Amino acid sequence: MPLFKRNPFGHILFIKRFLIQTLGVISHSRYRKFNQLQIEGSEILRNLPDKNVLFISNHQTYFADVAAMFHVFNAALKGRDDNIRNVGYLWNPKLNIYYVAAGETMRAGLLPKIFAYVGSVSVERTWRSSGKDIKRQVKMSDISNIGKALDDGWVITFPQGTTTPFKPIRRGTAHIIKTFKPTVVPIVIDGFRRSFDKKGLMIKKRNVLQSMVIKEPLEIDYENEEVASIVEKIEYAIEQHPSFLKVLTPKQLQEQEEFIESRRFWGSDVKKEE
Repeated sequence: MPLFKRNPFGHILFIKRFLIQTLGVISHSRYRKFNQLQIEGSEILRNLPDKNVLFISNHQTYFADVAAMFHVFNAALKGRDDNIRNVGYLWNPKLNIYYVAAGETMRAGLLPKIFAYVGSVSVERTWRSSGKDIKRQVKMSDISNIGKALDDGWVITFPQGTTTPFKPIRRGTAHIIKTFKPTVVPIVIDGFRRSFDKKGLMIKKRNVLQSMVIKEPLEIDYENEEVASIVEKIEYAIEQHPSFLKVLTPKQLQEQEEFIESRRFWGSDVKKEE
């Protein structure tokens, strides 16, 4: 590979590799030491095509969610089954992973600009800017850049466009799906909001159970399915449909607590194996 080979956005690949490795080593303990990240479905990642894959996920922090996905994706592609033990999987990381982020966020300081170089497809939000609600037209260059990233590899997006849970799905995600016809893979995360600050840079609480569940790709009729139908599929797939807000009975609450406790024991088993 030429020393100064670049990706479609002009980023030099050996610099991107260095940043992924460096930031990966620094952040690894956030998911393995201070807190334990439990993973389900990593085998699904190994069966995906190398490009035109769109990951849709709920969102809990600005950066910690994406960083965890970079770890999980690379570990899975190196044959790890639902674990990110031994950060050596970053020796030769997948370089064509991108994530959609608000340009406003990625320009706010040196560290976000470094994160942007790792793989951000920065877009201008049409509904909010500088903490205020707005209304503006979608920039066609933003849609084009997402298509460019899909054409090159995998793209992570958070279709709610906010870290606030149960906010509506932005219809733009459905339009992107109909336009570029990617393989759409849902991911559901939990625990990041409790363990990190809103930006995902500072550890707020230790010994929190973090989880990431990768689901099978959605079945979508790209030509005939309506945008509203795709939006609803996304809501259910990432578990952000209003029906997930239902009030639980005492028995359901107890079953939920028992399930969470069983996952804690999985983490203990991992530590014993090591």
